[in-house]
Amino acid sequence: MNLSTLDWSIVFGFFAVSMIIGLVVSRQSGKDYKEFFLSGRNMPWWLLGVSMVATTFSADTPNLVTDIVRKNGVAGNWVWWAFLLTGMLTVFVYAKLWRRSGILTDLEFYELRYGGKPAAFLRGFRSIYLGFFFNIMIMATVTLAAIKIGSVLLGLTPIQTVLIASVVTVIYTSLGGLRGVILTDFFQFILAMAGIIWACIVVLQLPEVGGLSGLLTHENVSGKLNLLPDFTDSTQLIPLFILPLAVQWWSVWYPGAEPGGGGYIAQRMLSAKDETNAVGATLLFNVAHYALRPWPWILIALASLIVFPDLDSLQQAFPNIKSSVIQDDLAFPAMLTFLPTGLLGLVIASLIAAFMSTISTHLNWGSSYLVNDFYLRFINPKAGDKQLVRIGRISTVVLMILAALFALALENALQAFNILLQIGAGTGLIFILRWFWWRINAYSELAAMVISFVVALYFEFLHPGEIADHWKLLMGIGITTVGWVTVTFMTPPTDQDTLTKFYTLIRPAKAGWTPVVETGLEAGTIQQDTVQTGKLPLEIAAMLVGSLSVYSALFATGFWIYGNSMSGLISTIVAAGGAYFLFRVWSKLH
Repeated sequence: MNLSTLDWSIVFGFFAVSMIIGLVVSRQSGKDYKEFFLSGRNMPWWLLGVSMVATTFSADTPNLVTDIVRKNGVAGNWVWWAFLLTGMLTVFVYAKLWRRSGILTDLEFYELRYGGKPAAFLRGFRSIYLGFFFNIMIMATVTLAAIKIGSVLLGLTPIQTVLIASVVTVIYTSLGGLRGVILTDFFQFILAMAGIIWACIVVLQLPEVGGLSGLLTHENVSGKLNLLPDFTDSTQLIPLFILPLAVQWWSVWYPGAEPGGGGYIAQRMLSAKDETNAVGATLLFNVAHYALRPWPWILIALASLIVFPDLDSLQQAFPNIKSSVIQDDLAFPAMLTFLPTGLLGLVIASLIAAFMSTISTHLNWGSSYLVNDFYLRFINPKAGDKQLVRIGRISTVVLMILAALFALALENALQAFNILLQIGAGTGLIFILRWFWWRINAYSELAAMVISFVVALYFEFLHPGEIADHWKLLMGIGITTVGWVTVTFMTPPTDQDTLTKFYTLIRPAKAGWTPVVETGLEAGTIQQDTVQTGKLPLEIAAMLVGSLSVYSALFATGFWIYGNSMSGLISTIVAAGGAYFLFRVWSKLH
């Protein structure tokens, strides 16, 4: 496509603003490494919440949603909608616990919760495993989307796209640290949402689509509109609905939806002013991510079924793109080629913003692991702040280079999504229980991590395509869970001193810590006034009501779009009722 001067002006203007933000905050962010990675622990809930949302709105997200909708209809999105349950669990149970811990990264948790060399090894190993290898894979999937968008909209080669998109991101991320990332996220999210909503409106007005009514009645789309899968078709019901809602949300580790919180979500909670701001930020994130944002992507994906009904039509429209890259996720950038001058520039800038907000967060987050949990902890414990900031900036550049190289080996977003789910299968329950069950130890986590990874490699390389993805996921969860539970009871528990310090600092509900509390009370290391029965029943109730409210809001939007007024009204009332309940109990939760 040929972009006009106006389009290019909008794109370069966006780059300029992002660079300016990084430059403005660079001096403050470079003061010390805690400022660089946690922005001084003084961020308000609304800024952190928007940053979380911006990070999860990556360039590959609309491509992934398009891939899902084209293959399995709107109901196919339950594979990621189900993660709302773990998100709400984090809001009402874990957010305040993370902020209470006072640690710099979530990997520091290991030596806070577990003791001795196993905890130190776990922290060091996961700093490399997550901060380096796993993080590079995640960034590669995001970069793959940028490559496809650059190919379709700008006619760029993969290398050209990676170079242009990466350089600015690396510069402002390495200069501005987390503060620069969060402030840029706020600007980028507003631009991204404005661009995608406007693009959706224009796409619906295309002659081929015929407006909203034409879209909803078209034969290519009519079978894809259901918000729930066909309950009589087990081939759809089990993988798309039952498995995600019954098992996947609590058992699978996935970036941005870690059971119990973690990763860059934990990083945002740890940088909040206080516990209340940490909870508020996480709640805003879950409401916006699941209830407010998906529908523009879904409508564009449905429209693509009319304009590009199959892969052959995509190949014919873009003959210069390699056939291996022509997958259903390419339909999203393909639909954007119909946008007019000015709007095209805004949407391209918004997609660049989505790419940059995600990549910048992963660069800073991954770098924080490498610097705080590996270099400072094991290589040079006496390193000064200036040296640590410098190492952080260098690691930021290295991570981006390697992610860009790996992106060239991937073909589609859904493929990467399934691989990531499989690698994390079965580990999620540990992240939920380790705060509330004293018996879990470092060996439990080591076992879960190793077993899930080995199982994922076994299915991916020894039985590729032979077993359906959802059955591989379920078997991975079962094998990993049985494995780590067995290891837990075969290995000694964490020492009493470490458990006592953790309990005193975090103050979890007593129920799962009874042996530790009783021993501590007898020894005088735990005082009676620090023992809390906890508010877990009310917190779980708030989690369930919050999930119901957000799902109702998501459904209400869909029903109003579909013209189903009665269902839309009922869903709206349910969402409002749930919000009122949370408002009334909010003060009791803190």
